Amino acid sequence: MRATILALVLGTLVLLANAASDAPAPTKAAPAPKSSNIIPSAGQADLYGGIGDVSATGDCAGDAKALCKDVNSGDGRLAACLTKKVRAQRQGNTVGRKVSAKCVNALAAFKMDRSKMINKDVPLAKACKDDVAKVCKSVSDTSSPGAVLGCLKDNKPKLSAQCSAEVFRTQQEVAEDYRLDYKLYTACKDDVSNLCKDADSGEEIDCLAEKRLQVSWECQNQMFRNEKETGDDIRLSTRLFNKCLVDQQKFCPDVEPGHMRVQECLEDNIDESGFSAECKTELENVIAKRVSDFRLDTALREACEDDLKETCGTSLKDMDEDDKVKKTALNCLQQYREELKRDKCKAEIHRRLTRAARDIRFDEVLASSCMEDRNRFCSDVTPGSARVIRCLQDNRNNLDQKCAAALFDHEVKMAEDIDFKFPMKRACAWEISSFCKDIPHGHARIVRCLEDHIDNTDMSKECKDEVMKDMNRMAQDYRLNWRLNHACEADISKLCPNMCSSQPGITCGGLVLQCLQDKQDNITSQACQDEVFYYELMEVTDFRNDVILAEACRGDVEMYCKDVEPGEGRVHQCLRYNRDKLTEQCRNEEMKLAALEYRDIRLRPKLNKLCSEEKAVYCKDTKPGKARVIKCLMENMAQPNFGEECKEELQKREDMMKSDYRYDIGVFSNCEGDVETYCKEAKSKLRGNATVLKCLVDNFKSLAEQCSSEMSRAVRLALWDYKPGAALTTACDDDVEAQCPRGVRSRAGAIFTIGAVGRCLSKSLVEGKRLDTKCRALVLAAAPKDARVYFDHPDSTSALIQKIAEVQQAAGLESVLVDADSSTVTVTGWVALACIISLIVVFVGGAVMLYKRLVGTEKPHTLHIKSGDA
Repeated sequence: MRATILALVLGTLVLLANAASDAPAPTKAAPAPKSSNIIPSAGQADLYGGIGDVSATGDCAGDAKALCKDVNSGDGRLAACLTKKVRAQRQGNTVGRKVSAKCVNALAAFKMDRSKMINKDVPLAKACKDDVAKVCKSVSDTSSPGAVLGCLKDNKPKLSAQCSAEVFRTQQEVAEDYRLDYKLYTACKDDVSNLCKDADSGEEIDCLAEKRLQVSWECQNQMFRNEKETGDDIRLSTRLFNKCLVDQQKFCPDVEPGHMRVQECLEDNIDESGFSAECKTELENVIAKRVSDFRLDTALREACEDDLKETCGTSLKDMDEDDKVKKTALNCLQQYREELKRDKCKAEIHRRLTRAARDIRFDEVLASSCMEDRNRFCSDVTPGSARVIRCLQDNRNNLDQKCAAALFDHEVKMAEDIDFKFPMKRACAWEISSFCKDIPHGHARIVRCLEDHIDNTDMSKECKDEVMKDMNRMAQDYRLNWRLNHACEADISKLCPNMCSSQPGITCGGLVLQCLQDKQDNITSQACQDEVFYYELMEVTDFRNDVILAEACRGDVEMYCKDVEPGEGRVHQCLRYNRDKLTEQCRNEEMKLAALEYRDIRLRPKLNKLCSEEKAVYCKDTKPGKARVIKCLMENMAQPNFGEECKEELQKREDMMKSDYRYDIGVFSNCEGDVETYCKEAKSKLRGNATVLKCLVDNFKSLAEQCSSEMSRAVRLALWDYKPGAALTTACDDDVEAQCPRGVRSRAGAIFTIGAVGRCLSKSLVEGKRLDTKCRALVLAAAPKDARVYFDHPDSTSALIQKIAEVQQAAGLESVLVDADSSTVTVTGWVALACIISLIVVFVGGAVMLYKRLVGTEKPHTLHIKSGDA
């Protein structure tokens, strides 16, 4: 009975419990939606889900419980946690549970709503409240969704660190999902749907960029804005970041992202071994886009904003609005790089030029000007490593004028630094680190260092070829030689004005360089003199560095010297060996260069080497130039310890001087006017036959004083170092054979001891012996000015004898007083005795004096040449 009652009670309780559970629960009032007005000027906003975060009980409930169990939902905290998990998941760094797809979608919906108004993004609004008050207080999201955040991005350099971090967080989210930029999404969603519906999440904007021509204007504008806002941080460029992640970790592990630091680090290492092709291609594409639109070059804009105002008189705003202003301003920054006040701006301009030297796509002007020629000549050439630029250079003669002009301007800009000569820098990397490691870059200093070491046996062939190619190109126009161009700017304006064509792209062809050589004695700047001399060294080393000579001798080199390797003066030696076979044009240019070489022993490498000891002993204090060292060596040739090899080489030089007046610097520089006056025809017949020198001797009495002095010295030297058959002194060959005893010859081969023939002919002249008319003229020209008077004066002995003979003939005297043929006078008686005594005294005294003055004693001697000698 008790059991039955107990069962009934329990049943009743169960029924009551079930009835209670089925009864409707009392309803709770729904919480009022929360709003945010942290930044009043931006406009009040309702928070997503009333909490400003994804719901912890909705589509993300399981994910929140499993992955973010310690995070309280609200103010975006749960969304931030889940976002980190999603990123790790995309990078393959997740072990175990992953964020579900429906939670990812819920997370995106929350962020899309939050992107409309800054007050919806509580962490962002709190961090940037003061910054908005400073730079964006007049901007509201109410009338233009997303406007306040856009304003903050535009003023990123002015933001506080806390606000910058939050703004970056929003940008990073947009980089992963373009829909989180309200303006970008609104403008581009239709284009994405039509053009890139198959693109992976996060790559929609990259897809649109590849199809930019088909994208609507509204979307293009927003894409450009986004690129401009995110270009300075690699983390905001998803494609570049992903493709260069390994390279970044390898080459730039300690470089902090932002302000283009990582991109520039990668750029600096782009040619290093181990740099991935994938990253290189993407990085070059990004750089090309940035170069083509100055508004995207945030690093340059930030670094040079003040210098643009102060040095170039313009602003970033003006450059953005007017393409001509932009080009002019960029040229200004490049042209006046040394005068810029800020090192950061200098560094950015240097980087911009370095890029342009490496890839035609990075030189906007060259790329646009040569587009057609590039397609015509270089369509199969891969961009990068200066390959396209080198291709255009190789086709220079066939380029359109606009392209040729742009290419020349590009080369002029790149002449200043080895960093701008990419092929040479790459080929000579070891040489730069070995030979030039302590030499600073800029002002073509490294380039000059490599030129100075071109004959070093340790220099690789690849480097040597690049250096020689660069030197050959420099010779085609002085403006391509940065050091000479800047050192000689004033002298060129004064001495060689208007020698270059004003037509764009037309090089000077060596005209200015030749002008500077011809007028180098009038150059006032020592730096310019030094650079002109260095160019002359380039000429005598490699015939290709004298473009006028190279053009004149093109056929001759091909015919006589095609197997001779250029360099170290070898082709010049070959051409001079075949001098009698050369065309007139080539011979004249080669002889002109040879004459130039005789100005300075340093331009004659062989002579300089053979006479190195003699220079050190006899001419150590003699300044090179204007033949001073050679003159010093010649004055000491008779010294007992003077080397035979040096003496032989000097005598070869003398032989050249005696065959062509241009090799004698004294005559060449001081007789220019007299040559034009008296010897113009002879000048046109120059073939190493001393025609001009002979002509000047024939007109000796009419020459200007300076010219006559130099000619006297030149002829005296020719007779002093006489050789049979020499062009200048050939008129004296018979007289030397007849009147100069063979005993004065020092060895076989008819080589006379230095000075022997000069003394012999001078003695014959003094003693009244008959000399050939032209030989007598040579001896008289060689005589010192005061001694020459005795022979030129009308009352000289010869003239007096001639007058006596005339009187004797007119008087019809039978007895002979004068024998005109023997130059003697016959008298008788005491008169004869007095005349004999007087004549003996006068003749002996005069003879001794003249003999001493003209020839000195028969003792060993040293040849001294007066001031002005070559």
